[in-house]
Amino acid sequence: MRTLYFDCFSGISGDMVIGALIDAGADPLQMEEELKKLNIDEEYNLSWGKVVKNGITSTKFDVILTSKSEQPHEHSHTHGHEHSHSHETEPNHSHAPHNHHGSRTYKQIVEAINEANLNESVTNMSLAIFKKIGEAEGHIHGLPLDKVHFHEVGAVDSIIDIIGAAILIDQLGIESVQSSAIPTGSGHIHIDHGVYPVPAPATLEILKGVPIASNVIRSELATPTGAAIATVLAEKFGTLPAMTVESIGYGAGTKTFENHPNVLRIIIGKIQ
Repeated sequence: MRTLYFDCFSGISGDMVIGALIDAGADPLQMEEELKKLNIDEEYNLSWGKVVKNGITSTKFDVILTSKSEQPHEHSHTHGHEHSHSHETEPNHSHAPHNHHGSRTYKQIVEAINEANLNESVTNMSLAIFKKIGEAEGHIHGLPLDKVHFHEVGAVDSIIDIIGAAILIDQLGIESVQSSAIPTGSGHIHIDHGVYPVPAPATLEILKGVPIASNVIRSELATPTGAAIATVLAEKFGTLPAMTVESIGYGAGTKTFENHPNVLRIIIGKIQ
C-alpha cells in the first residue's frame, strides 16, 4: 500500500505540506491548473522554489495575494530564492464566492469546492479538512457551522493550501496516510482577537484525540490548516511505519530556528 508519513518534528502548516509534496516529486503545475477550477485565480499567484533551512535543502511554497484580494495572511511571505509562476487569466465571477471584507464563509467555500468539478477524491479530502477547521472555529466562537467565517487563517491562503494539498496527494496515488505526534510549540501569539496562548484555541480543538508532542520552542509550530490536514488524513499517529521508502520531501516553514531546521518531512513508500 502506498503510504505517506508526515514527520512533523518541527510542526506542520499548510504551506509546509505543499512544499514537502512538491519536494517529494509532485507536480505543482498540474496543481496550479486544477486550482483554476475554483475561479479565484485572479486573487493570488503561487510561487515555489528551493531554500536551505539549517543545512537542509527544502521547498518553500507561497501563496502571494494580489491586489484583487484583501484577505489577511496566515503567514508572511519571503521571496529569496523562489521561482514565481504567475498567470494572467480572465476573471470569472460566475461561481466565485467573492467577499472583499476579508472573509469567506464556510458555506461559500463548500459551494466553491462542490462547483469546481475537481475529482471525487480531491473534493472529499478538501471538504473533510475544511469541515474540521470550520467545526473547531465554530466551537470556539460559539457559532453554528454555516455561520463560520474564514478570516483568521486567511481565506485564500487556506483554500489554496488545503485544496492544493488534496490535489497533490491524489496525484501521487497515496492510499494511506500516517503521521508522527504533532508538536504545537509554546508561548503566545498575536491574532485578530488579541494575545493568545500557543497552541491557538482552534488548533488545539482540531487536535483533540491526536497525540501532541511536547516541544520547547516558543513559537507556533502547528497552524490550524496544518493540524487539520494531519488530523483528517492520518489513519494512525506514531513512529515511522516499516516501509520501503520511495521518495522523501522537505517543506520549508516561514520561520527559522537556531538549533533545528523548520521543515516538515514527508516520507512516501510501500507498506507490505
